[in-house]
Amino acid sequence: MPAPLALIETVSDLPKTADAVVIGGGIIGVFAAYHLARRGLKTVLIEKGRIGAEQSSRNWGWCRQQNRDARELPISTKSLDLWEQFAAESGEDTGFRRCGLLYLSNNEAEIAGWARWRDFASTVGVTTHMLSAAEAAEKGRATGRSWKGGVFSPSDGIADPARAAPAVARALAALGGAVIQSCAARGIETEGGRLSAVVTERGTIRTKTAILAGGAWASSFCRQLGIRFPQASIRSSILSVSGGAEGIPPALHTAEISLTARGDGGHTLAISGRGRVDVTPQQIRFAPQFLPMFLKRRKSVGPGTLEGLRSGHETLARWRLDRPTPMERMRILDPKPDQATIRLTHQRALALLPELKKTRITASWAGYIDSTPDGVPAIGEVETLPGFLLAAGFSGHGFGIGPGAGHLIADIVTGAEPIVDPRPYHPSRFAASAWGKVADF
Repeated sequence: MPAPLALIETVSDLPKTADAVVIGGGIIGVFAAYHLARRGLKTVLIEKGRIGAEQSSRNWGWCRQQNRDARELPISTKSLDLWEQFAAESGEDTGFRRCGLLYLSNNEAEIAGWARWRDFASTVGVTTHMLSAAEAAEKGRATGRSWKGGVFSPSDGIADPARAAPAVARALAALGGAVIQSCAARGIETEGGRLSAVVTERGTIRTKTAILAGGAWASSFCRQLGIRFPQASIRSSILSVSGGAEGIPPALHTAEISLTARGDGGHTLAISGRGRVDVTPQQIRFAPQFLPMFLKRRKSVGPGTLEGLRSGHETLARWRLDRPTPMERMRILDPKPDQATIRLTHQRALALLPELKKTRITASWAGYIDSTPDGVPAIGEVETLPGFLLAAGFSGHGFGIGPGAGHLIADIVTGAEPIVDPRPYHPSRFAASAWGKVADF
C-alpha cells in the first residue's frame, strides 16, 4: 500500500468467547475496543487486513471543531480531550498536538459563513478567532499573498494517520484485549432473536455484543443480516511531499489546497472535498437517498471509474459463512488515485506555497470515504438485532472524532451515561422518509 502505515504484530489465536467483539481495525474500531477493555470487558478486535490500513491511514489527520456540523460538534470537542487523555493513559504516541488550524480565504461569502459558525460555536464554549485581512496575511505569510480574511481555531489540532490506529491497538493489547489481523468477519449467529456469536474465517466467537466498525464495507455486511444501511463511498486522492519546506503552518486550508504537517517532517496535500464516485451496485441502489448530498457537492465530486467494482466493497451479493467472502479477496481497499487530481493538487500547492518547491513527491494514494445521506455517522444498536451495534458512515470525519466515537460506543454497550447525546447518530433515522439536513463540512 502506498500510504505510510506503522505495522504491528498481533496474536493469531482466536478466542472462543468474548464480552464484546469489534469488527474492523480502523480508528473507530480500535478506540471502541480500547474503551471497552478499559471498562473491564473481555474484548476482541478482528481486522480482515492490517490495523489502520484503509481510510484511517489515508486521511489528512485533522482533529477539529472548526466548521463542524452542530450535530457533530459535541463529540468533536470531547474527542480533542480524549486524544490527550489517551496519550497520558497509555504512553502511546499518536502524533496528536493542538497546533491550531488556519483557514484563509478571498471569498467574502465564505468568510461570512465562518463568522456565523464562530457566533454559533461561542454559545457552546468553542473559541475560534476571525482574522482581519492584515492578520490573515501575517498568519499566511508563507503564501506571500494578501487575503481578505480567515479564521484560526487555536484548540484544534492534528494527529498522525500513519501511527494513530496502530498505537491504539497496542494500548488495547496492553490492557489484555485480543487484536487479530488477517481475520475477516463473515457474519453472525443469533439465539432467541439476539446476537449470540460472530462468525469469522478462522472460527466462531461466542458473544452477546458485536460492534460493526467496517468503514466502507459496513453496508454490504449489514445487507447480509437483513439490515438496510444507506452508504456511499467517495474515492479521495491525496499525496505527500518530503521535508525541507520551512515556515509553513502545520495545518492550512484554502480553496486551492489543504495541507497538513506529517510526523516525518513532510506534508500531506489535498483539495478539500474533491473526490470521485465509482459506480457500484450499491451506489445505484442508494442513489435517490444521496441525491441531496451529491447536488450540494456537485462542484467537487465527479463521476469515477469501475474501480469500485474491482474492489467489491459495495456489492449487493449474498455470501455464505463457510466460503471466502469479498473481504478475504480484498484484504485492504487500495484504490488507484486519480492522477489528474494528484497533478492539480501538486501544481496548486507549489503556486500557493513556494517553499514546497524544495520538496519532492514521496507518495500518492486514494481511499474510500464512507458516507451517509446526511453526512453524519451512524452510531448505535440496531433495533431489529439486539446486541449488534453499528459504527460507520463517518463521512470523512472519523479520524478526528474517533476517540469520542469509541467512548460513546463503550457507553452504549455498558449502559453508562453517554459522553454526548447519542440521538443524532442513531441508525434508526435512516428508516424515516425525511433524510434531514446535509451536513456542512
